[in-house]
Amino acid sequence: MALTRIPRLSLVSSRMLYDAMGSATAVFEHRKHIRDAVPDATDKLVEVLQDVDEALDVAKKEYEFAEKKHIRCLCFDDEAYPLLLKECPDAPLALYYLGNADLNAQHIVSVVGTRNITSMGKDICRTFIADLQKAYPDTLIVSGLAYGVDVHAHRAALENGMNTLGVLAHGLDTIYPALHRTTAAKMVQRGGLLTEYMSNTRPDKGNFVRRNRIVAGMSQCTIVVESAAKGGALITAELANDYNREVCAFPGRPYDEYSKGCNQLIAHNKARLITCLDDFLEAMDWQNPLAKKTQLVQQELFPDVSEDEQKIIDSLRNVENKHINQIAIDTNINVGKVTSALFEMELKGIVEMLGGARCRLKLRR
Repeated sequence: MALTRIPRLSLVSSRMLYDAMGSATAVFEHRKHIRDAVPDATDKLVEVLQDVDEALDVAKKEYEFAEKKHIRCLCFDDEAYPLLLKECPDAPLALYYLGNADLNAQHIVSVVGTRNITSMGKDICRTFIADLQKAYPDTLIVSGLAYGVDVHAHRAALENGMNTLGVLAHGLDTIYPALHRTTAAKMVQRGGLLTEYMSNTRPDKGNFVRRNRIVAGMSQCTIVVESAAKGGALITAELANDYNREVCAFPGRPYDEYSKGCNQLIAHNKARLITCLDDFLEAMDWQNPLAKKTQLVQQELFPDVSEDEQKIIDSLRNVENKHINQIAIDTNINVGKVTSALFEMELKGIVEMLGGARCRLKLRR
């Protein structure tokens, strides 16, 4: 905590020191002779590490405040620290967390967008999150507790009994905007509030931009519901792309002000176009457990199925469709034999060939 409060020490420099020394404690213990561990340390870095008393005092007071308010201080090596976020080069060294959700849940999705949400945006939040709850009720919905899409995503999650996490641009001693305090209180009971900022930190404009990297970094996918041609949601989407995370966007009419950003992401191949839960699940390669229970064609219905054909059937089970090359990898059968086998299986009514060298098992309804 103190390492993050040393004046003139950037996040990049503090992360470099942390990685080089193995812990923040080691940095402080060796700060007088930092070049022994970091030979190329600059004169400026050596200088800023000489006087750390104030930073240590601030950290001590913040720790006491956190204990009093039941706030968890998650350091970089804490097992509860978001592992996906930890992969990002600009991840915070310390986080402050109030809540009960698992920050390493199996499914974590961020939902972001304009503060000037339209009726269409509200419908998307409400419908999509309700559908997602039916398929994956354990999903943690992450957003920024801001006006518009953010708070509507949080509220839709709460209404559907899902955990939802708000990433704040200030300390946990306040809520901004104040209008969302009631929602925030509910989130602490079903999800939580997370920030990299200590108490008494004002919600300055730059903090909102910086907090977007946490929203993007800790999530498997960032979904943009609505956005103008410029805005924070597009910054979050850009960060998610930089972190090699999936990005999805709901399209809108060409001349709608708050669809321009989404359409732009889709047009530039920076986001997958989605219109419903099925589109999202396909983008994430998540199976849809809500799919109508249908009986896959069983081998006994086709007594002439060969060993290779059975391997292909097994490879295609429980997926919407699959590329021929992937089938070859799954079954360890060369592509030529897979192609030939699929031709025979299509004639038998076992598989259906799709565009783009993809196929799927036929279903018996």
